[in-house]
Amino acid sequence: MKKTTATLVEMKARGEKIAALTAYDYVMAAILDEIGIDLILVGDSLGTVFAGYQTTVQVTLEQMLYHTRIVSQHVKNALVVGDMPFMSFQISPDEAVRNAGRFLQEAGAEAVKLEGGEEIAPTVKRIVDAGIPVMGHLGLLPQSVHKFGGYAVRARSSQEAEKLRKDAKILQECGVFSIVLEKIPRQLAREVSESLTIPTVGIGAGPHCDGQILVTHDMLGLFERFRPRFVRRYAELSKQIRQACTAYLQDVKRGKFPSLEESF
Repeated sequence: MKKTTATLVEMKARGEKIAALTAYDYVMAAILDEIGIDLILVGDSLGTVFAGYQTTVQVTLEQMLYHTRIVSQHVKNALVVGDMPFMSFQISPDEAVRNAGRFLQEAGAEAVKLEGGEEIAPTVKRIVDAGIPVMGHLGLLPQSVHKFGGYAVRARSSQEAEKLRKDAKILQECGVFSIVLEKIPRQLAREVSESLTIPTVGIGAGPHCDGQILVTHDMLGLFERFRPRFVRRYAELSKQIRQACTAYLQDVKRGKFPSLEESF
């Protein structure tokens, strides 16, 4: 059955956890959809794990639309959310609505995700009022890495924690259907999750969120530049890929591939 934004809210109401992962290409999207992942985020994390950028700030709107289009056309069951990249929604609400609309109209997404709280509330409301579902994102905001000077845990101080609580309420009032909570103390994530009627999806925010999301390249052991503490490696595919490609290299060099059975 096709998952919708309403499905996720219903899952929270009945206490069913939401499982989400990222995808940027057909192969991964098809696999995730086949196994029953609830939500596929075409994240701007593709900037680091796919393009090799140092941050997500360099990711462009056109890149996001391209990858979202590839993913969405091959997903039949999961909810597909497109990540609005840096400077695609900050300039003006009008431009934000226009760009968000492109994710649905051109790229086939069913919702968009924006980073930020009260400061972008008018923009979020405009997008929602235009009929475009919005997923919020609070805590660590990768697009603001230069502003905060790194990727440290957010909302440790009482002042920042209170702002996050307020931001979550404001986003809910603006009509978002869910909020990603990234890299914040687990008790704060629990408080926020319990205070909202919409689901929270955690990444490095402890076990009490209504769902969890990881970057697929991280949890599969494909991305090796760094390994966040909150990532559980379910596989070490980079090692297996090296072994397989090395074996192929050696077989070709030694004349062992292709065999007669693999020839016409």
